[in-house]
Amino acid sequence: MTTQAFSGSRLTGGQILIRELIARGVDTVFCVPGESYLAALDAIYEAGEAIKLVVCRHEAGAANMAEAWGKLTGKPGICFVTRGPGACHASIGIHTAKHDSTPMILFVGQVPRDQIGRGAFQEVDYPATFGDLAKWATQIDDGTRIPEIVGRAYAVALGGRPGPVVIALPEDMLSEQVQVGAQQVQPRPSRPAPDDASVKRLIELLNSAERPLLVLGGSGWTDEGLADLTRFVEASGLPVTCGFRRQDLFDNRHPNYVGESALGINPKLKARWREADLIVAVGTRLGEIVTDGYTNLDAPSPGPKLVHVYPDASELGRVYQPALAITADVNAFAKAAAGLSLAPKWDDWRQSARADYEAWQQPPASVGPVDMAKIVGWLADTLPDEAIVTNGAGNYAIWLHRFFRYKRRGTQLAPTSGAMGYGLPAAIAAGIRHPDRPVVCFAGDGCFMMASTELATIVRHRVPVIVVVVNNGAYGTIRMHQERRYPGHVVGTELVNPDFAALAQSYGIAGWRVEKTEDFASAFEAARASGEAALIEIVLPTAELSPTMKLKS
Repeated sequence: MTTQAFSGSRLTGGQILIRELIARGVDTVFCVPGESYLAALDAIYEAGEAIKLVVCRHEAGAANMAEAWGKLTGKPGICFVTRGPGACHASIGIHTAKHDSTPMILFVGQVPRDQIGRGAFQEVDYPATFGDLAKWATQIDDGTRIPEIVGRAYAVALGGRPGPVVIALPEDMLSEQVQVGAQQVQPRPSRPAPDDASVKRLIELLNSAERPLLVLGGSGWTDEGLADLTRFVEASGLPVTCGFRRQDLFDNRHPNYVGESALGINPKLKARWREADLIVAVGTRLGEIVTDGYTNLDAPSPGPKLVHVYPDASELGRVYQPALAITADVNAFAKAAAGLSLAPKWDDWRQSARADYEAWQQPPASVGPVDMAKIVGWLADTLPDEAIVTNGAGNYAIWLHRFFRYKRRGTQLAPTSGAMGYGLPAAIAAGIRHPDRPVVCFAGDGCFMMASTELATIVRHRVPVIVVVVNNGAYGTIRMHQERRYPGHVVGTELVNPDFAALAQSYGIAGWRVEKTEDFASAFEAARASGEAALIEIVLPTAELSPTMKLKS
């Protein structure tokens, strides 16, 4: 990367901004263009091949792509949108980045400085609007402060619990030339390591336990950190459960893996939370979904002894009072734990938990000619270990999370925020970042239609992702809750859909329609062999609400 195009002593705000991003290693930016930040767009043009500009069809798609980029790289995903409606559309990506602890920076065009506070066209007070959604929201009114504020944005996005930053850019500030000094790029934030006393206490708690459970989650992990953690797990014999949509943090084929603590949790795994005498939670906040509505543990005293490891001290003791709180970077903790000498005495506990997981992997009976469990199981056996699988929100994802076996970090892109419309943009980001790896997007019919405009982005940037649309003609999750609380009162959850395969073909993307289990494999293999983007529509009866809930005919 180079900043040669922006080497003068007087530069526009837009040029300074793009110079700062390039200096921090930014090579890809997601956007929907707007007149409010044309000077920044022009600076991207001047940067030439230093920055790849991914132009999207909706700001929600652009923000979701940037959020997925942050997950894939561990660095802030960068998104540009225009003022007012553009920023509001992009807010879903900020919400997901906050809940998923993903580093991200959203740059928003703003009205000129002399119009602020007058209710100008599309004017929004961004610090007020995004103050709760983001880790930090601010506005740059002085172009000379761009390096300072961008530097702080990176520190905030990456520090402690990672998350999103929103920066408003007044239009006239971006086009105004200002005097700038030499460029200085700050290092990444420091990563705290566990202190010796905490490690000693951890050993004591583990050696006194009989039924421990390691709960793994959160963001910021590296391959080295997870390798260290695996050594710790193997030496200690700990059973491992991964938090909601963090299954790729530990190889699901490993004999110590005992399942996902998330929506649709294995009842036997849920029982083990209550039976455990020690919970070691690493990287997870122990939020609502991981704790099954805060029922797996009691609050504030959890029941079993709790060791909670998290990089942000403000999250420790937020709901549950731990016996041992360790403020530490997850990778630093894993490195310290990898060399521990323990005396485990819970082999039977771990082996029975693993047996419960393997039994839970057996497909239940389906009500129609399509068996989603078998399809997902086939994909788990067929796709290479490095394949990236994405999804948004909906009951269709329960089949994916229960029956797919994740093998490597960075192969699961899914929103812990529970946001619909995420899977397709995330797959596009993954396909651009890793063009040499298979990328498969799972989406329900409702979920897919919230992002279907990004098929045009797939075509424009020639991203060879395979999209699997599970079409049951309903908002399946809401219908499930509706049937539980108001049985037989079906209202607002039925959908009218296009022919999804034909929709894909209208974009020039190959499309298949699958109505029987045995037809999926051939369609998928043909899609992979093409080397191009493809869409496979799976037709599922509405009665197939989830692996465990079926409607009576």
